[in-house]
Amino acid sequence: MQPVSIPAGRQPDREDERALVAALRRGEEAAFVELVERYGASLLRLARTFVRDRAVAEEVVQETWLAVLNGIDRFEGRSSLKTWIFQILSNRARTRAVRERRSAPFSALAGDGEDDEAAVDADRFRPAGDRWVGSWAAAPSDWSHVPEERLLGRETLERVSEAIQALPPRQAEVLVLRDVEGWEPEEVCAALGITDGNQRILLHRARSKVRAALERYFAEGVAP
Repeated sequence: MQPVSIPAGRQPDREDERALVAALRRGEEAAFVELVERYGASLLRLARTFVRDRAVAEEVVQETWLAVLNGIDRFEGRSSLKTWIFQILSNRARTRAVRERRSAPFSALAGDGEDDEAAVDADRFRPAGDRWVGSWAAAPSDWSHVPEERLLGRETLERVSEAIQALPPRQAEVLVLRDVEGWEPEEVCAALGITDGNQRILLHRARSKVRAALERYFAEGVAP
């Protein structure tokens, strides 16, 4: 039988997934290699939102692949294969982060304790009593003056990576899946077991923090 192969740039459809699952259940090595090539790097990026140490994150990914192979016969297809794999990764990474004590407490990892967190600092808005209360006191920076080579430069990308690493794990998880991996909102909700409203709040807060970090970075290059 021909090995399952999905062209780069095309997301697998249901027929692709059924063929891939069947091949995995038959123990075909080519099917597993296809799966690793397609999702391996994304799984590692997601694992590192929970465990900052790359070696530990790689162990979590390896544990995930073992769980996939051991559990493929029990996969019922209620969600997509991709969603199922990332659910396994998310659960294992969250548990490992708590055990390693390299991340936030479990309550924070689960998304608790963030309901009252402001997405943008209150001092960015005009206070009560002001004629324009609630409007911007310090509006988001205009980056049109920043040279393109700096916007897209290696150091800028490193700052973005650092800002993502500094996020609470749940916010980082949503940001990575939405803005790095390009997932649709419903895919994120299914993989992480969160509501659409929670997904939107987490994403907004994460984007706001990353933007604030970039504002500080670009301000470093502005002459007083």
